[in-house]
Amino acid sequence: MYLSANIKFLRRRKHRTQGELADELQLKRPTLSGYENQVSEPDLQTLVKFSQYFRIPIDYLIKENLAEYSEREIQRLEADSEENMKGRSIRILTSTVSSENEDNIELVPDKAKAGYTRGYADPEYIRELPNFQLPFLSRDRKYRSFQISGDSMKPIPHGAWITGEFVQNWLAIKNGQAAIILTKDDGLVFKIIENQLKDKKELVLHSLNPDYKTYILKAEEIMEIWKFVNYISPEMPEALPPDIELHKAVANLQQDMDEIKRQLK
Repeated sequence: MYLSANIKFLRRRKHRTQGELADELQLKRPTLSGYENQVSEPDLQTLVKFSQYFRIPIDYLIKENLAEYSEREIQRLEADSEENMKGRSIRILTSTVSSENEDNIELVPDKAKAGYTRGYADPEYIRELPNFQLPFLSRDRKYRSFQISGDSMKPIPHGAWITGEFVQNWLAIKNGQAAIILTKDDGLVFKIIENQLKDKKELVLHSLNPDYKTYILKAEEIMEIWKFVNYISPEMPEALPPDIELHKAVANLQQDMDEIKRQLK
């Protein structure tokens, strides 16, 4: 077991002090020191944080002496994120169930979004969220509802509740798909996705509101993706601008062209 030595080695490789790394991972410095000195061991949620921060698979963190790896080998581990994007590496989803042992749909209010960024993998935090059931949704899939704020996704109004389906394989997301994305730096965002993960390891994120600029999100910044299923709002939506429909059509056409090119190759 090399976890303690690997945490220390990777921290120094990134030129971080214990205090700096502890702040970035929302840990106390003495707690991190205890991990590095084998006084204590991180729980599963904290282990996931280390894996995502260092971009090293969990099994390598635990079983391999990374100090014996060459810099090129470590860079290869960092760059080889396709398994994570497919969901084959460990991806923790904390959930709750009803008294009938069925998955709940947890509600993440706008005021709780900042806490969700820190507590999305914390069972105690998730248990404290309100929850409900929608009987017309599949029992074989996991759903969660997030309250959105702002007008970047008009005609979906401010304050609407977006219900999303948990996405395990990020590479399977189609161009033009709307989704709630949990990011490391910006927290929860609701956007239209242009999926370039396979070729460029990034998503291009579009807003429905043309006043908001498109931007790029790197794969290593993604924590969770919840594919849009429906939304609930007391307000009637505005008409969708024609240029937005055109954008979605172009995105779908580009996906079809990419598929044709792959088949020709």
